[in-house]
Amino acid sequence: MTETLTDETATQALSTAPQGTQPVASRNRVRSLWRSLTSMRTALLLLSLLALAAVPGTLLPQRGLNPVKVDVFFTAHPSLAPFLDKLSLFDVFAAPWFAAIYLLLFVSLIGCLFPRIRLHARALRRKPPAAPKRLERLAIHDTWDADGDAQAVVANARESLRRQRWRTTELREEPGGAWSVGAEKGYLRETGNLVFHVALVVLLTGIALGGLFGYKGTVLVTDGGSFSDVPSSYDVFTPARLGSESALPPFAFTLRKFTASYQPNGVPKSFHAYVDYRSTPDAPSRPYDVTTNRPLSIAGTDVYLVGHGYAVHIQVRDKSGRLVYDKATPFLPDDAMFTSHGVVKVPDGLPRQLGLTGFFYPTYEPTPFGAQSSYPGPAAPVLTLAAWQGDLGLTSGRPQSVYSLPVASLKNIGTKTIGPGQTWKLADGTTVTFAGVSQWATFQIAHDPGSTVVLVAAVFIVCGLLSSLWVRRRRMWVRAVPLDNAGGVRRTVVSAGGLARTDADGFATEFESLLRRMKD
Repeated sequence: MTETLTDETATQALSTAPQGTQPVASRNRVRSLWRSLTSMRTALLLLSLLALAAVPGTLLPQRGLNPVKVDVFFTAHPSLAPFLDKLSLFDVFAAPWFAAIYLLLFVSLIGCLFPRIRLHARALRRKPPAAPKRLERLAIHDTWDADGDAQAVVANARESLRRQRWRTTELREEPGGAWSVGAEKGYLRETGNLVFHVALVVLLTGIALGGLFGYKGTVLVTDGGSFSDVPSSYDVFTPARLGSESALPPFAFTLRKFTASYQPNGVPKSFHAYVDYRSTPDAPSRPYDVTTNRPLSIAGTDVYLVGHGYAVHIQVRDKSGRLVYDKATPFLPDDAMFTSHGVVKVPDGLPRQLGLTGFFYPTYEPTPFGAQSSYPGPAAPVLTLAAWQGDLGLTSGRPQSVYSLPVASLKNIGTKTIGPGQTWKLADGTTVTFAGVSQWATFQIAHDPGSTVVLVAAVFIVCGLLSSLWVRRRRMWVRAVPLDNAGGVRRTVVSAGGLARTDADGFATEFESLLRRMKD
């Protein structure tokens, strides 16, 4: 019977290539990639890359920490900021590329740690090697004569080493009646190195726990304003990836007053946010002073003070004197002296919508180059306003920042510089009153279930690093060779030698100290 071969079967039949080599080659490539990923060199490279990737998070304002500063950056750099935002540089630690580096580092560390731990465990069980034949060839060595039996001399040397916490071998008998013993010390160096890397993995795990089950957000609260821990109350809220919004602790607080003090040259001295808080809706109100290094902790959640500024209280009345706007509007600081800018939007109550853009100077000082603030405290507050009429775009459905105004489509109807208590009357009879100045504070609310893990891991990282830097690996051998009896007295020639991987000079001093104890 004639069998019919398909094209594929015929090709395989005529091929001289070994069958089944492709899966083997694929496995070899995968094994090679895994070895490269789990090498210590790759782990160090990824760790350096992670540190480099975190640099933009320290140089640029982050939305999760202070969204107000991000808005200020967008205002100051309107062309550069959108480009940086596309690269997630305003939210570095939540960026996909940062998470990819983080995950690769985590896998690499685990992959290279397990073989090292296994090898180190074997090394701890293994006895020190036998003494070399020629101890005098070692860099550090000595020879002396001793009375007594060779075995007894070596046993005495072994006991002396063990009292100094050296790991020793059993006594070894050598040809010619000689006896030797080996000892080593410094395995804590490799143990500390492994503790350092294991703690680093635990540290990354703790950070991951915070990212998966924790949450954080920021909120701007003016004097007298309140906050409740619900997602809608945040200005920026980053929820837990695996958590639930219903798990937020039901606390609330009211900013009773924010105060800041400065040195005569304008350098900040102290910040205090006096709040009244409730851990639950039914709990009694308690006062607390939130400062820069003293957050408020409630039910595992920390409230940090991260920024502050001024809120300008503006009242707007129509031509009949009816009050149509009465709010304290936060102004964003532009410099260290708190020259600030802000926007007021009055969409209702007037014949035409009214927008106000302005600059606030806590301590007004005119200069040839324009107005500026000469001191961050409100010593001489002045407000410069520009009034705009037209459609503010609030009903268009497009998202709009509360700190910007579409002035290109509006009509400017005047500018004015006024102080507290002064009123500016517009051409249509509308009046704008600078009613006063209060302050606002920005708080970051963070819940991090991995913080304790991170703290413990950090302690072990320091301990492991110190032991790996301070402890030295060294080995030592002692050999005793008996001499012919002379006059009935047993004589022995004792040779000792040692090696140190690092700090040979320091080991020479230790070697001499050990020999003195053996000779005594």
